[in-house]
Amino acid sequence: MSTTEKVYAVRPNKTQNKREMRMLNELGQQLIDLPSTALDKMVMLPVTRAAIDEGKRLSRGALQRQLRRIASLLLREDSKTLSIEVQRHLKPDRETNALFHKLETWRDRLIGGDEKLLSEILDEYPTVDRQHFRQLIRNAIAERKTNKPPKFYRALFKYLRSLSDQESSDLSTDEASESSYNETIG
Repeated sequence: MSTTEKVYAVRPNKTQNKREMRMLNELGQQLIDLPSTALDKMVMLPVTRAAIDEGKRLSRGALQRQLRRIASLLLREDSKTLSIEVQRHLKPDRETNALFHKLETWRDRLIGGDEKLLSEILDEYPTVDRQHFRQLIRNAIAERKTNKPPKFYRALFKYLRSLSDQESSDLSTDEASESSYNETIG
């Protein structure tokens, strides 16, 4: 008598398959939420791109069916690369949100009377129109005390944002001029 081992078929793990499809479904939703300009930069099959564009038009039940279709199409795609591209596109939004939170905190502290922060901002941004900046702060404080609409409160935030934008554009032009200088020397 020979002993033979029975060979059983290896069946895929249903839980793992469901988890992967859920992840692909979420990736499909993220792709639908991206603007078309960002999708143009990604490498994907035309069928997948058409399904994503179709998904932008749909809502509720139809959208859910379309998301399942997109998930099945993403099985043919390099989903890891697409996921990385989506995260790369979303990252600047996170940085922008962090900057806005910082500026909102500054605005609230300035209206609260934080003179130390005021002097730090004036030192950090030498091009600030000091008189205009202080006037915005005074008006925002007066606005808050009299319960008026937040006109100067918003204006102060816009001014802080313009200072921040000006600094970031100055840094990028400095880096560009430094790299062009290094290219001419090297």
